Amino acid sequence: MRFIVKFPQFSLLSRQLFFRYETSTRRRNRTCRNKNAASIGRARNFPVTELLPVASERSVGKTITWKNKSWNILSMEDAIQQKPQIALFSAGGDISLEKAPLFAAVGTTVIDNSSAWRMSPLHKLVVPEINADVLTKEDKIIANPNCSTIQMVQVLQPLHELYKIKRVVVSTYQSVTGTGANAVAQMNNERQNIQGEMAYKYQIDQNLIPQIDVFMDNGYTKEEMKMVFETCKIMRDESIKVTATAVRVPVVGGHSESVNIEFEQEVDLNKVVEALKATKGIVVQDDIAHQIYPMPILAHDKDDTFVGRIRRDFTQPNTINLWIVSDNLRKGAATNAVQIAEYLMANGVIASGYPPQS
Repeated sequence: MRFIVKFPQFSLLSRQLFFRYETSTRRRNRTCRNKNAASIGRARNFPVTELLPVASERSVGKTITWKNKSWNILSMEDAIQQKPQIALFSAGGDISLEKAPLFAAVGTTVIDNSSAWRMSPLHKLVVPEINADVLTKEDKIIANPNCSTIQMVQVLQPLHELYKIKRVVVSTYQSVTGTGANAVAQMNNERQNIQGEMAYKYQIDQNLIPQIDVFMDNGYTKEEMKMVFETCKIMRDESIKVTATAVRVPVVGGHSESVNIEFEQEVDLNKVVEALKATKGIVVQDDIAHQIYPMPILAHDKDDTFVGRIRRDFTQPNTINLWIVSDNLRKGAATNAVQIAEYLMANGVIASGYPPQS
């Protein structure tokens, strides 16, 4: 089976994997996602037997090392001609809009990490633990959700099934790694009083920036509205009301979220905890007597989503507060994409043979 992943560019083929590397600042910002996808694929023993690294023309012919073996870098056109079965894209919306349909046209199933296809009514937006069942063999371009949305809906879904969610108020505390390598460099430079490239308009070290992405006409940022729309689409319930405030914080290791959830029914906190503990991919860390709760430093490099500080909102009925933390480069991006690929293979959505069936 062939599998392609395209992160800044990283394409992974099941039995064939390709990376695409760029040198521009915007491309460099995505290299951590690329490397995570590769390391996760290796750690999860994803069946890749041939790597097809892909880059711009100036890099064609060079080599990279993966799994202790050297692989020649190819052009995008050469990768398309290989007709891989699965392609993981994380190269930005413009490239995805241009190149993903070309892979799809030759029978490749594309899993895209950009926002290009997320809200398209013709394309599925998938968190495997929640809605992978919507996928069919006809879905040739599959959208990977926004990082902050993924970790939140993982927690919301089992509770929605239990009590039906009416409204969600979420404030995010998002790692600089969500912006990219240059943001991490800015923070580290500021901590050492070094002048360097600025990823943000303002200082990020010892500061919080209450803006992630551009502002929309309604006063919310694009990041905040992603959480509103994507939550309803993934959970298949347009009646859920979501309002969000997204904040960038000087942290690496993961995104954190303070979430207030109002239900249509009275809530039993013990049942809430039981439901979360029984949910695959969620780890409950909630022992305030011993000061145990989720933190980014503990979530770093882990594939699970962590939840704690579970308590009633005493200001109104049927409402709870909780705290969610997850590594945004793992479950928030690369891990989720690889898990989609695993689901496609395990459930026969993609045939195990090669080449792709026409």
